[in-house]
Amino acid sequence: MSEVLVTGGSGFIGAHCILQLLAAGHRVRTTVRSLARRDEVLAMLRQGGAVSTAELSFHAADLTADAGWAEAVKGCDYVLHVASPLPSHVPKDENELVVPAREGTLRVLRAARDAGVKRLVLTSSFAAIGYGHPSRETPFDENDWTNVESDDAQPYVKSKALAERAAWDFIAREGGGLELATVNPVAVLGPALGPDVSASITLVQALLDGRTPAAPRIYFGLVDVRDVADLHLRAMENPAAKGERFLAVAGEPMSMVEIARVLRQHLGQAGRRVPRLEMPDWVARALALVVPQMRGMLPMLGRRRRASGDKARRLLGWTPRPNEEIIVATAESLLKLGLVKP
Repeated sequence: MSEVLVTGGSGFIGAHCILQLLAAGHRVRTTVRSLARRDEVLAMLRQGGAVSTAELSFHAADLTADAGWAEAVKGCDYVLHVASPLPSHVPKDENELVVPAREGTLRVLRAARDAGVKRLVLTSSFAAIGYGHPSRETPFDENDWTNVESDDAQPYVKSKALAERAAWDFIAREGGGLELATVNPVAVLGPALGPDVSASITLVQALLDGRTPAAPRIYFGLVDVRDVADLHLRAMENPAAKGERFLAVAGEPMSMVEIARVLRQHLGQAGRRVPRLEMPDWVARALALVVPQMRGMLPMLGRRRRASGDKARRLLGWTPRPNEEIIVATAESLLKLGLVKP
């Protein structure tokens, strides 16, 4: 089987990609910023049901430095470049996100090209597609690009859009024989594998904890992390994926209050603190003045951004789980791991 490098193996998507690659019989390498995180990654993989990690090796490499990347990618057939900064709050300086996302992507692309890698699959985001546009009912697809000059483009959104643009420009100008495909997920939920949960998982965690007395009027497209990992593998191996972008989205966007309704319906006593009410927009704006975590949500108030995953279904045979199953699986994993306050 193939030798595959997964960057950012300690992350939510990266760990699930490793699980599926190992299950498919591939030899896998992964990068972490420090080898001290090796045991943490192995614990996540055990939680995810990995039978054996004998075919997994670790390399220390950071997106902000050249050291380690040539060694990590040497001899690999494919690279899944998953690692990217994902903040829990809006940074004061957007370059805290933009620079490592863009320069880190170019650093991995150069190493992959120089090592003779066949194809690199980049984990981009719906953030690179659906922001900075007027409201519309027509679903966004892979032909759309975020307008990074708009007020709608928060630092994280801008970092994903600029990083993906830089990747395609690199392939066009100096990619050599390296092929590129991108996976652009909406909000990624699904089974958590450890206590260091992603920013998207904290959405469900906050609803279960009762930290959100009323749900802001915010809408999310959803996709399960297991389906995102599956799409990475399909984009890695399928010849039809060469040079293509793939939106990863399960269905119609759901509001926070709709997500809360699913939690109450399926979790019984565990869902008793989930809010029932939708928060008026003026309250959300007032709270954002004192709660930094809410500031990044302000441009999202009332915006239902629809997206189409038809291309991945049609070209790659991808079949994602439905929204309700995704939400319940996320909540059950948080409860199982004891990550919801009693």
